[in-house]
Amino acid sequence: MAVPHLGDRIFGWLIVAIIILQALFEWSHIDLVRWPLLVCLLLIVALMASKASRTGKIFLVVSLSLTVALIVLNDNWREVLWRVIVSAGFLASFFSALTVLRNAASNSAAMAKAGGFLAAQPPGRRYISLSVGTQLFSLLLNYGSIQLLGALALASAKDEKNEEIRAIRSRRMLLAIQRGFISGLTWSPMAFSTAMAAALIPGLNWLAIALPGLVSSVILLCTGWAIDSIFKPKVSSTKKGTRLTTDLNWKALVPLGVLLVTILVPVLAIEILLGIRIVGIVLVVVPLISIIWLFIQLKKPAALKAHLLHYVQIEIPAFQSDLLLLMSAGYIGVVGSAILVPLLGHAGIDATVMPGWLLLLVILWIMPIAGQLGGNPILTLALVAPLLPDAALFGFHPSAFAVAMMCGWALTGLTSPFTATNMLIARFGNIPTVDVGRVWNRLYFLVSVTLLSVWSLIYAYLIA
Repeated sequence: MAVPHLGDRIFGWLIVAIIILQALFEWSHIDLVRWPLLVCLLLIVALMASKASRTGKIFLVVSLSLTVALIVLNDNWREVLWRVIVSAGFLASFFSALTVLRNAASNSAAMAKAGGFLAAQPPGRRYISLSVGTQLFSLLLNYGSIQLLGALALASAKDEKNEEIRAIRSRRMLLAIQRGFISGLTWSPMAFSTAMAAALIPGLNWLAIALPGLVSSVILLCTGWAIDSIFKPKVSSTKKGTRLTTDLNWKALVPLGVLLVTILVPVLAIEILLGIRIVGIVLVVVPLISIIWLFIQLKKPAALKAHLLHYVQIEIPAFQSDLLLLMSAGYIGVVGSAILVPLLGHAGIDATVMPGWLLLLVILWIMPIAGQLGGNPILTLALVAPLLPDAALFGFHPSAFAVAMMCGWALTGLTSPFTATNMLIARFGNIPTVDVGRVWNRLYFLVSVTLLSVWSLIYAYLIA
């Protein structure tokens, strides 16, 4: 095993401490926990700043500037900063806890078999199999689901000797994977979208988001399947392509299904019975299940210990740049909204004068529009959510706002050239990142945003 740098070892164990402290705060709400949490967060920010990229340094400067502005402009700045500490701890711990699960899944031969089975489906089932399969895999691997299934899809397509058919097959498979991934953002308990919405919109829990979010997910899945089936690219050659085959059968998906049930059942049960926030549940349930899964794979306690040490001291520090941008985006959003609220009040700007249906559409559309300008959906949600008026003033349940936001977040992941989703698909498809959203997904976006806008209004006015 490579000898980790001292700074990396410290960083890794600080992240472990942050996960434990954040979980303790979520389950007990003991205010004293925030002090050691603040110390750990300041230490990891200092370590990340020493290695920050140019973009990371820009985010840090903006964060510091907004902090100064907050202290000057907002009399309640101490309360806001305490709230931001919890928010930053949530982002750092939630991201890191999910990487434990991704680490365990990436070492599983059963997961690779399940992915290979999905990628080798015949044309009539391939698109929907990959879309649904990617959504399920994303609960375990997050963006790793795109990397795993994208690699398997291209590996299966390379056996096709007709270059035109191979290009068409690769494109359709990659789009199925991307659309499957973004459709999970509207409901998944492992997605930042749902966790942040539940954390930032008062009166919400994950279950209130998940049920209507599943409808949004079905709309996205079925729209993609319909467009893929109706608008099949024409092949100039009369020669038929090579049919994909596999020795695997549907039983290859059983381990995936068992694992998802093992995760989702305790998450749902704890939220219903104890009312713990989804992030607090994930911080306990996911690492425990991941460690048990790793032990089943490695079989020996010594091997498990060595694997976990390698993960904490080498793999976690490798995510420092991602974690810095993630935490900075959330910090900028929350602090920025705290600055804007009194300024908007002094300017006489009142969102309650806007018709409810228009506000919902603005919430849905603002995220993909901001995404075209480089706006991170985490930053956009953290900025917009605290600015929203009380949903009851419009006769809405708070979940109506969340449904619109989750739809907007999903569409941002579909179209923004600045998101990891589009960057990965562009890399696999060997095309410019901007073409993924504006060329490959143009029709899909236009149909989806129309259907999701209608669904958001139906849910707000007739269901919620």
